[in-house]
Amino acid sequence: MDTKDYFRIRLSTIRPDEPSPFAIYILIDGKMITYLNEGDVLTPEKVQALHQKDSGESFFVLNERKAMYRQYIKDAMNSNLITNDNKAIILRESSIAILEDLFENPDVGIALEESKPIISDLLQFMDTAPGSIGNLISLSGHDFYTYNHSFDVSIYSLGLGQALGFDKAMLSELGTASLFHDIGKRNVSIDILCKRGPLDENEWIQMRMHPQFGLKILNEHPGLSDAVRAACYEHHESWSGGGYPQDISGQEIHPFARIVALTDTYDAMTTQRSYNIPMKPTEALNMMKVKLAAKFDPEMLKAMYSVLFKMEKKTG
Repeated sequence: MDTKDYFRIRLSTIRPDEPSPFAIYILIDGKMITYLNEGDVLTPEKVQALHQKDSGESFFVLNERKAMYRQYIKDAMNSNLITNDNKAIILRESSIAILEDLFENPDVGIALEESKPIISDLLQFMDTAPGSIGNLISLSGHDFYTYNHSFDVSIYSLGLGQALGFDKAMLSELGTASLFHDIGKRNVSIDILCKRGPLDENEWIQMRMHPQFGLKILNEHPGLSDAVRAACYEHHESWSGGGYPQDISGQEIHPFARIVALTDTYDAMTTQRSYNIPMKPTEALNMMKVKLAAKFDPEMLKAMYSVLFKMEKKTG
């Protein structure tokens, strides 16, 4: 079978000492090898040991078992035997694994549709277990992969949307907008995206094109709202002007784009990337407040403090 017949999972989502309802495969030298047969169990010690080495690229389940895997995750989220903190980790790890496949799927329509359950699950968890939201955010030191970054930006954006009083419909739309804000990076060279060190002038020109690339991609899907498109196209605009690609300012920038501008910057500053050391949350916020304040909607920047206070235990 081809690898396209499988989807990735993270071993941290597998419940130890319980029979697995699906087989798990491992990719070795380009071949899929059965790692765990359906009905077999993994011990807690083995799950923990393997999870330390699990980059998210090795373990798979057959596509035909995708609905079964999602039900398995849903059962975990509804279980009274699993703590909210552990549920947050399971939700994050399962969502990231799904996002990896979605972001690599050439059919953006499928990615947009299959992302809806992720956003729904996030909103439900944020309502039922607000004290564990911090566990949804990756710990400092994680690499700045597009899907990790997009997931974290979505968590921050949904938290900020809640703080600003958005209703459920707006939050759901904001979830889509923030999750796909960087979709245009599909059309930027991987060498530029993963370059160790600063970009040269020509590379920077191409990188600055990703909002236009993203808008073109999203315009191929007429069911999307203007708000989702605006978050993609305008999230590098600046409150005081001087941003790109349109050099608009203040209230001209869509509220969703103003939110993503904040959360995108904060996550980039506090997450390990190939060429920088992550800042501590308080350091990043202080820099945004003092040196970068002109870039952001001042009321949203103020509200961001209350959002991060809830997550401080896990992101600090």
